[in-house]
Amino acid sequence: MTRAMTCAALAFSLQPVAAQTLPLNDYPTEARAEYVFGCMAVNGQTAEALRQCSCAIDVIATVLPYERYVLAETVLEMRQTSGERSTLFRDTAPANSFVADLHRAGAEAEIICF
Repeated sequence: MTRAMTCAALAFSLQPVAAQTLPLNDYPTEARAEYVFGCMAVNGQTAEALRQCSCAIDVIATVLPYERYVLAETVLEMRQTSGERSTLFRDTAPANSFVADLHRAGAEAEIICF
């Protein structure tokens, strides 16, 4: 085996390891800030609420991958609409699963942070 082939094989075999070292559940700053602003609106505009709400989104991010968080938030938003199209977001197992996952993550955050 040539040196180039050995290096290529080594690089290829290390790719899954490198992918595993990336941060999991890396929520964008905008999503975290949006959550904190909404949480503070409900819990008061205090320094304590800022700490608790920041803690909560950090906990949620460790429990729920960002993609599922977005899906759950979308389902919840679409449930507020009316008409036949909103039925898809109210009466299906996948939609209910996304929301249940978000509620479980929120409950864990509530226990840890508040």
